[in-house]
Amino acid sequence: MCKYRILALEILLALGVTAVIAQETASPNRFTTDHYFELERISNAQISPDGAHIVYVRQQANRMEDKWDSTLWIMNADGSQHRFLAKGANARWASDSKRVLYLADGEPRGTQIFVRWIDADGPATQVTHATEKVADAHWSPDGKTIAFSMFVADKNKWPISLPAEPEGAKWTPAPRVIESLHYRQDQVGFLEDGHIHLFLVAADGGAARELTKGKWSAGAGELRGAVGMDWTPDSKAIVIQANRDANADLEYERSELLVLDAASGSIRDLVTKPGEWGRPAVSPDGKLVAFTGYPQSNKTHSVADLYIVPLAGGEPRKISGDYDRDPLNLRWTADSSGVYFDAEDHGSRNVQLASMTGGVRPITTGVHVMTMDSASKDMVAAGTVTDPDHPAEVVRYSLTHPADMKQLSNVNAGLLTGKKLAKTEEIGFSSSGDAKVQGWMVKPPDFDSAKKYPLILEIHGGPFSMYNVGFNYMWQNFAANDFLVLYVNPRGSTGYGSGFSGAIDHNYPGPDYDDLMAGVDAMVAKGFVDTSRMYVSGCSGGGVLSSWVIGHTDRFAAAAVRCPVIDWLSMAGHTDIPLFTYSFFQKPFWEDPSDWLSHSSVMYAGKVTTPTLLMTGVLDRRTPMPQTEEYYAALKKRGVPVTLLEFAGEYHGTGSKPSNFIRTQLYMMSWFKRYTRSPEGKATPVSATGGQ
Repeated sequence: MCKYRILALEILLALGVTAVIAQETASPNRFTTDHYFELERISNAQISPDGAHIVYVRQQANRMEDKWDSTLWIMNADGSQHRFLAKGANARWASDSKRVLYLADGEPRGTQIFVRWIDADGPATQVTHATEKVADAHWSPDGKTIAFSMFVADKNKWPISLPAEPEGAKWTPAPRVIESLHYRQDQVGFLEDGHIHLFLVAADGGAARELTKGKWSAGAGELRGAVGMDWTPDSKAIVIQANRDANADLEYERSELLVLDAASGSIRDLVTKPGEWGRPAVSPDGKLVAFTGYPQSNKTHSVADLYIVPLAGGEPRKISGDYDRDPLNLRWTADSSGVYFDAEDHGSRNVQLASMTGGVRPITTGVHVMTMDSASKDMVAAGTVTDPDHPAEVVRYSLTHPADMKQLSNVNAGLLTGKKLAKTEEIGFSSSGDAKVQGWMVKPPDFDSAKKYPLILEIHGGPFSMYNVGFNYMWQNFAANDFLVLYVNPRGSTGYGSGFSGAIDHNYPGPDYDDLMAGVDAMVAKGFVDTSRMYVSGCSGGGVLSSWVIGHTDRFAAAAVRCPVIDWLSMAGHTDIPLFTYSFFQKPFWEDPSDWLSHSSVMYAGKVTTPTLLMTGVLDRRTPMPQTEEYYAALKKRGVPVTLLEFAGEYHGTGSKPSNFIRTQLYMMSWFKRYTRSPEGKATPVSATGGQ
């Protein structure tokens, strides 16, 4: 019997009689877990340059293989002739609006670039045949070539004079030789030594040509990820983000912008001032480059500004004024007089416009999450929109007349039909230091304010991220089982400006804990929370804070701590983001470990009395399993009721696979329903006969 089955059996035995009351009740009109497979995820709406068609990604749960399948769908720009196009993702239109490239599995292995003629019969053409993963595919404006990124292995090995292996022998494989700081990555595993470089391939296929070479990588950031790039309008050059420093592996938040000649591969500097610079976008007239970033500092997190710089070279100029939000998805106006972008603000996301004279004004408004994924030549944008009551769907809107927005898809209508939705309401409250904090409460269907409901405080990760007002199946599922849900954007969250996100700089956890508790207090004051049945949960940064919470208060009847960091000293050696981890502290631990220890949840394990469910993926490289196991051992030693769930097949998080998302929900609700809390703060198991 495998260890996961043994663990599951042990959990069922431990639940004993309480298992009778722990199961979710199936419901045809509420969002219980049995409806999760019906959800479709919509993203990346790409409108053709002539504005005639839109291609977008739909992800459907594959019940047989327990994964999400990505397919491309196409429609006319008015929403008509909505139809399947291909299996794949990351579609991009050629400038002639007749061809679409996309990424999909191909030969000889892995992700390849395919090109499809929209108005022609027959299959798409596979234009790359790479042996490494292909990414970041961008058409040249003339439609003749496609730039893309690909990993290039370092061929230098460590030769030793090992005797020849006898024929038929089965010797132990050679050790993995590791000489870089970043040798593993979540969602990937162990990394081979090498670099990310750019390549060119003809639009109709053929041998790819390597554009960049050397001991440096295109792109930037602590991990191997997307490469920021954009072509010049004449198809002669590409502006790219990179870090060519010999010590790039040891540098945090450092990148530059370069101009790469597509014919010769020659490179010239564009923006080299020390800092984090990215998202280059070349103006239609070819004279300017817009980009985002911030100068180098010792802060753990900085809000990016919007800049322009002459393509020919010169001094960058900030055009975002005092706008204190991160600009995303840059799109120039047709006349090169300004830059559109979307940005997150107070849980919502909308489109803004920055002019060359400086200053930012809103283009769209509303309590929703709206993206600007693409725009046509006449400034008609395509993207997605979601709110608490509606999963994301494709929308089209004019950037010059945004009130004309039209929703074009409704693929989740079947899922919503006949369902009683939980209602989401914004709450605001004050915290320590008179900080103004935003949160939301999700009320169960058929909510009755005269009744008392159990409360789940769910904490977001990051910590530099933001809960938003988009549709959330987790909240809906909890509420469908008559839990109140509270989610909060405490200090450290993005979307509220640099002062708010920077409030936890070198102090994490810190005032964010105050904000979470103030949110719970605000909910309790409403009079419909059962204070004997309050629970806390969170993953990643939420795992940091949920473990911190139970070490600092006994007000919660139970906790579900998912993929946490509980020991910063060991985290620095275990994680795939060591530089990010070191950035939280003014000094390395070998100089002064006091802050590292005082901000580690494991140091407060002696104060924990809350029954705790620990959940982490066995493949997690971000907050690796030893973090969770270390906390489990400490709580077990103390006699705190604790159970550890090790999720098979999961990297960071516990819900990337559909079945594991459902397991996560059911295990948490089962655990919460086991415990209540006395007025003195003592957690007490609920009897099977007592019910809830």
